[in-house]
Amino acid sequence: MRCAAIYARVSSDQQKEDNTIASQTAALVAFAREQGFSVPDEWIMEDAGFSGASLVRPGLERLRDLAAEGHIEAVLIHSPDRLSRKYAYQVLLTEEFARHGVETVFIKAPHSGTPEDQLMLQFQGMIAEYERAQILERSRRGKRHRARAGEVSVLCGAPYGYRYIRKTNDAPARYEVDAVEAEVVRLVFENYTVGGLSIGALARLLNEMGLPTRRRVTRWERSVVWGMLRNPAYKGTACFGKTQVAPRQKVTKPFRLSGRAGFSENTSQHERPREEWIEVPVPAIVTEETFALAAERLTDNKRFAPRRTIEPSIVQGLVSCRKCGYALSRTSTRTSARKIHYYRCLGADSWRHLGGSVCDSRPIRQDLLDEVVWREVMRLIEDPTLIRAELDRRLDAARAAEPTKRRQEALERELVRVSKSMERLVTAYQEDLLSLEELRRRMPELRAREQTMRTELQAIRDQAADRMTFLRLAETLTAFLQKLRASAQSLDVSDRQRIVRLLVKDVLVDDDTVIIRHSLPMHTTIPSSGKTSSPSNGKSPSADKSYLLRSGSD
Repeated sequence: MRCAAIYARVSSDQQKEDNTIASQTAALVAFAREQGFSVPDEWIMEDAGFSGASLVRPGLERLRDLAAEGHIEAVLIHSPDRLSRKYAYQVLLTEEFARHGVETVFIKAPHSGTPEDQLMLQFQGMIAEYERAQILERSRRGKRHRARAGEVSVLCGAPYGYRYIRKTNDAPARYEVDAVEAEVVRLVFENYTVGGLSIGALARLLNEMGLPTRRRVTRWERSVVWGMLRNPAYKGTACFGKTQVAPRQKVTKPFRLSGRAGFSENTSQHERPREEWIEVPVPAIVTEETFALAAERLTDNKRFAPRRTIEPSIVQGLVSCRKCGYALSRTSTRTSARKIHYYRCLGADSWRHLGGSVCDSRPIRQDLLDEVVWREVMRLIEDPTLIRAELDRRLDAARAAEPTKRRQEALERELVRVSKSMERLVTAYQEDLLSLEELRRRMPELRAREQTMRTELQAIRDQAADRMTFLRLAETLTAFLQKLRASAQSLDVSDRQRIVRLLVKDVLVDDDTVIIRHSLPMHTTIPSSGKTSSPSNGKSPSADKSYLLRSGSD
């Protein structure tokens, strides 16, 4: 008897649950018995839940190893598309098996080697590849349509803090807030936005508290906390289509040593542009303001990461060149008396660019530029009406947020509809139109839906109440700014840096101009020259042939 191996594959978990892979294996075992092949149990390879468009499959790897080691004479497969959905991969594998003296036998394909049968086999491979492309496109369009309709069934399960409730005959699938996990989510956001803890400190805090993760282990990783802070589902809008599969940009050493994929495989998830995401409404766990604060701090952390900074400066990470757009890095030089720090344009470094430097901007004194920006920030906060106007503007924008208003109106309408459905069920039972068993079966589902919608509606109302509390800031704003001005000169560099980063977006400089962009709306006019003079040193800028913030030796 000829030694053979069996290979079967299905690409989805649903096919696995429906035992379609078991039916393939049974048909192949029966075929092997009829044709006189000897197939040990350990040589029956099954890949359940693996795509036919990839060669990285555990069962297929074992099969290729068996063929290379010379243990088998034939491999039995149900049809060509079970080996691969790509015709090129089918040819590659069959030729590889042939080089090792292994015959590839498809029980649902021609068995003879005539040119006509080989042509038919090639047609089957191309049709399988076309069919896969059709399935992917139909699935993609169907999921996008359901996502736009607000169905959470297109999402990949529920994140931490929620439970996924499967759809029934009376209700669609939905997310339901898990009270215990939701408290952990609120704890993470509160400590990150208000407490100022880092992501690493949050992971250590959760580990010390012994709080279980979704997989019921007590080990919290920083990547999990980072993903939680970025997930928009917690503010009430889960998003579909956030990522796409693409080739891996950087093959790390652990991934390379695992041998899971080559350089050309689509094995990495890349984030799509934000405008391509499709929002699906879900119950909110944190307010939109809290999520926005977390997102802002994540952005600032990425922008203002220390990166081996030993001595911080006030405008570190905020300064850019007005000529070329490159950021300014800090450098220093030492005189006979002291060490002087400068901001230097990256475009002026010839060693960074193939064609030499791309900018002729000169270095700028750090201490003088920091002083100019700090004086401007102090001038801004001397006028509390500017900050009060900005608070009012943000509150008005939050009150007029259309997605929140539309979601609240939709919840109120759905709540009325569910209440009427419950009343009709009770009326039908009282009039003997509905049995008690049917009432007991259908009523809990409606009550659960009602409770979920009431919880989400209350969360939206709480958000509106939280926005109103910001109005109380205006009452104590003047006193706070007075205290800040009184202690401004005694603040250290790190405290000044935090205040500047709260108000200043960026600082653009060139040889004779400093432009400070901040987040407060200005109602006063700025001089037409647009130039900021350096600290006085007894010389006028026009008479001095040097450049800004370095005109004097003192």
